[in-house]
Amino acid sequence: GIKIWDVYTGKLLLNLVDHTEVVRDLTFAPDGSLILVSASRDKSLRVWDLKDDGNMMKVLRGHQNWVYSCAFSPDSSMLCSVGASKAVFLWNMDKYTMIRKLEGHHHDVVACDFSPDGALLATASYDTRVYIWDPHTGGILMEFGHLFPPPTPIFAGGANDRWVRSVSFSHDGLHVASLADDKMVRFWRIDEDYPVQVAPLSNGLCCAFSTDGSVLAAGTHDGSVYFWATPRQVPSLQHLCRMSIRRVMPTQEVQELPIPSKVVEFLSYRI
Repeated sequence: GIKIWDVYTGKLLLNLVDHTEVVRDLTFAPDGSLILVSASRDKSLRVWDLKDDGNMMKVLRGHQNWVYSCAFSPDSSMLCSVGASKAVFLWNMDKYTMIRKLEGHHHDVVACDFSPDGALLATASYDTRVYIWDPHTGGILMEFGHLFPPPTPIFAGGANDRWVRSVSFSHDGLHVASLADDKMVRFWRIDEDYPVQVAPLSNGLCCAFSTDGSVLAAGTHDGSVYFWATPRQVPSLQHLCRMSIRRVMPTQEVQELPIPSKVVEFLSYRI
């Protein structure tokens, strides 16, 4: 079951009962609509409307196996869900239909996060990789490997001391944090294929940036939370312009703009 609480009073408001297995992740739509999505081992995602007494509006089916995690795009129009058997699915949250499956991982995918402008999607997998995708085209733009050389697909399920557990986009849209079973937290720039900083961390499970991006928090199996000051960087004006354009324009529209191809590549995060 899923319990909904009033944060200010500590009162239990609703008990949402419908999943038949463990619920692994919950995410609210960022647009304030009080739409909640839950991801479960029962291979489904459920969409709940908390304005309507927690009425269950929709079941999203398509996963053949456990669903581990889900994330809304910043404008709430898309949902990404990830799970066992290499699954990365994108859903249209206006129509509650599947947009596409993203093909590329070689093992269970356990975490996902959109960039703040919605132009990029990061996914973390037990195949020792974090991929940065273009959610509008389904293409892989970057690969952050946590094992060198990367395992070939046949052994991609092996090397389980390198499984990636969590990935999180920083609010500057330039950095990604990842946790892996090799006892490391890594801090990446989206335009460099090696970590710009690393820190030791055993038994890491999940990580999240503070609202202003200055602190990264990570939680571990043994119940501890660790905090790091993240490397600060002033984003370029070009990047800030790119983010403001990409907040309102999907890749297909960017590619039709009457501008030089180098600018199109920059706006599409291809350079």
